[in-house]
Amino acid sequence: MKWTLSQLQKYRSKDFSFDEIVNVDEVIKMDAEIRDASPMRITGRADIDSEKVIVHFKMEGHLILPCSRTLVDVKYPISVETIETFLLKASDYETEEEVHQVQGDVIDMMPIIHELLVLEVPMQVFCDDSGEEGAPQSGKDWEVISEQEKTEKIDPRLAGLAQLLNQKDSSDS
Repeated sequence: MKWTLSQLQKYRSKDFSFDEIVNVDEVIKMDAEIRDASPMRITGRADIDSEKVIVHFKMEGHLILPCSRTLVDVKYPISVETIETFLLKASDYETEEEVHQVQGDVIDMMPIIHELLVLEVPMQVFCDDSGEEGAPQSGKDWEVISEQEKTEKIDPRLAGLAQLLNQKDSSDS
């Protein structure tokens, strides 16, 4: 989503609206938690004047994130509405909101879209426990065992001690 300033100036007194599907695969490289990202639908409008361009847009789609409990892929919906301001001329524009300085003659929305997606990743996400496969139960040189199995298993290094204790118990009775 890039627009040149000359392209935008044509819409200075008119309504400039957009509805695009944007591929955001680059966001996977930005955050290791994001396993996949659907194409995002971006709709909105831009208000253009001689000093700035204000872009109002909504982004919808989903990210694939790992479940915090089981590491299963979870489809996490994204719906973000925001307003971004781009300054066309270098000036001392002071405001409470964050503004972006236009570099060259092009307004590029992709860095902002990627930043918004990374900010939307939650600390934890949980899958529905409705029959989905859980975390792997074994792998190379390891396996998950229950606590009961662990207590019943005797460490081979202590097997001789267990025999000694069994002999002592039988001699006491």
